[in-house]
Amino acid sequence: MKKRHEQKLILLSLFLWIALNVPFIYIFNQTDSSVFGFPSLYFYLFVVWFISILFSYIVLKKYF
Repeated sequence: MKKRHEQKLILLSLFLWIALNVPFIYIFNQTDSSVFGFPSLYFYLFVVWFISILFSYIVLKKYF
């Protein structure tokens, strides 16, 4: 694997560590807010999860 791809995956890991850290979870953990009918916490978690899968797919697709 190229060094550039490794650096991108490390950057993704740091982003996920920050995005899924407790202070950010508390920001979206409000009972009265919703996005498209879903609680904002669930929407935030699934969006972050989807973005991480998409980004890792794009990085690894170029590798293989």
